[in-house]
Order: sequence, then structure tokens, then C-alpha cells
Amino acid sequence: MSHWICTHCRESNEDDFEQCWKCGTHADGSADPAFRPDNADPQAWPPRLLHCLRCPDTPMVFAGRRRFHEGSQAMPFLLGNLGELLVNREAFDLHACPSCGKVELFLASAPR
Repeated sequence: MSHWICTHCRESNEDDFEQCWKCGTHADGSADPAFRPDNADPQAWPPRLLHCLRCPDTPMVFAGRRRFHEGSQAMPFLLGNLGELLVNREAFDLHACPSCGKVELFLASAPR
């Protein structure tokens, strides 16, 4: 099966796909403003439009919203699901450069 490479995020896509599964760019290079990744929070959309600081003119790709665990892993391990209630978690929006791999994090609750 043959593939095409997205001009925006450099992701490999099957020929059946009319647009990139990761960033929504069409095979001809045009962007789809209505595209949202599966893991995108509706309240966080549209993502920030950023360019990589290391690779000038390279747009960063929104990689979704992730929740990170803060503190020791011992509490949840020792107390099971009850321990998870006592651990702080923070949500971040992730943006990645498809060229160099640099990742930037933004607080999900931060104003745009």
C-alpha cells in the first residue's frame, strides 16, 4: 500500500486518506480549518498558532491535552484508587515541532 507524507507535520498517510489523520492538512497541502484531532478538548480549540523557536517558519503541531501526575507514586500505589484522590494533577496543552521534536507545554487553564 502506498503512502503520502503530510507537508505540514511530516506524518505518513495512506493513499485512501484525503487529509492527514494527525493535523488535518489535505494531500494538496491546503489546511482544513474545521479539523480537530480526536483527543482535542472542545474548549481548547482552536489551538495556539505557534512557530518553533529552533526551526524558523516551521509551525508547531497541536499534540493534544495531557494530564500530568504531581508528587510521589507511592501514595496511589499503597492506597489504590483512593490514593489517586489525594494526588494533584495538572492539565497541559502540548505543541510539538515536526522538524526537530521540540515540545512546548501550556497550562490548559491559561488564557489564550
